[in-house]
Amino acid sequence: MILYQNIITIEEGKRGGKPCIRGMRITVEDILRWLAAGMTFDDILMDFPELTREDITVALQFAANQQQRIAYAA
Repeated sequence: MILYQNIITIEEGKRGGKPCIRGMRITVEDILRWLAAGMTFDDILMDFPELTREDITVALQFAANQQQRIAYAA
């Protein structure tokens, strides 16, 4: 089990309070949009060398978990 708190950060004044990666200005949403646009993990890592594979994987897991919460709440 990966702990989101080690990678996903939420700061009120940064990127409108959206979940970001390790305090950077890169959001979970950014990563999802890049993947949806057809970028691979390697493409993202080449363009953003400050990210890791684990960052991308955790962003996907976090987003899936958020969707699961929404589905159960409905």
